Amino acid sequence: MSHATQIGRLGFYLTAPHPCSYLEEREAKALFADPEEAQDNRVYTLLSRAGFRRSGEHIYRPRCEGCQECRPVRIPIAHFAPSRAQRRTWRQNQDLQCTPRETGFVPEHFALYQRYQSSRHHGGGMDDPRPENYLSFLTATWSQTVFHEFRLADRLVAVAVVDELGDALSAVYTFFDPDLGGRSLGRFAVLQLIHLAEQRGCQWLYLGYWIRGSRKMSYKGEYRPLECYQDGHWQPVVE
Repeated sequence: MSHATQIGRLGFYLTAPHPCSYLEEREAKALFADPEEAQDNRVYTLLSRAGFRRSGEHIYRPRCEGCQECRPVRIPIAHFAPSRAQRRTWRQNQDLQCTPRETGFVPEHFALYQRYQSSRHHGGGMDDPRPENYLSFLTATWSQTVFHEFRLADRLVAVAVVDELGDALSAVYTFFDPDLGGRSLGRFAVLQLIHLAEQRGCQWLYLGYWIRGSRKMSYKGEYRPLECYQDGHWQPVVE
């Protein structure tokens, strides 16, 4: 059975229009896979190849009328070529220790998450999270999710939440110490995940959705080569 046939057998639901979180004066819709059917890592892997993304227990893809600004993007691991700035960030952070942790609530992680949200997304609806909302956003009961800790000696400075797919890694969310802006910890986390994907023989690192006009997502465009899912297939980003 082909991937398209397997996906075609799933049920999907389209949300009602709601204000776009990234582009002002735009309305957004999302297409969700039926949670009763899409509840395992195999289906998640197939849907990721078709531009879908996980948020909590749900697998979704933007489907907005008259707008295609949200572009699913991924890095082809075998062809990634770091820029000069990325190489500098990599060298600068070699004193950090990266350690995988099993999914679960860790008070130290949550405290850093609260600081990050308050600093980076103040007033955006995520800057006063509760523990249950935090976990329901980042984890799913069926996904193979790992929390990667980044420490400077004993100090927790960043956490990258990653889903392990059949042939790829998917960067779910990264939060870091807002007082260490000079280290470019968000960039370093992506570079570390590229390194991890290479070690594991993964083909891609999924970065979620990239919107050219959104400052929050502009960082995704710095990784090259980059592929985007458009018109039903993955193609190189050329610009």
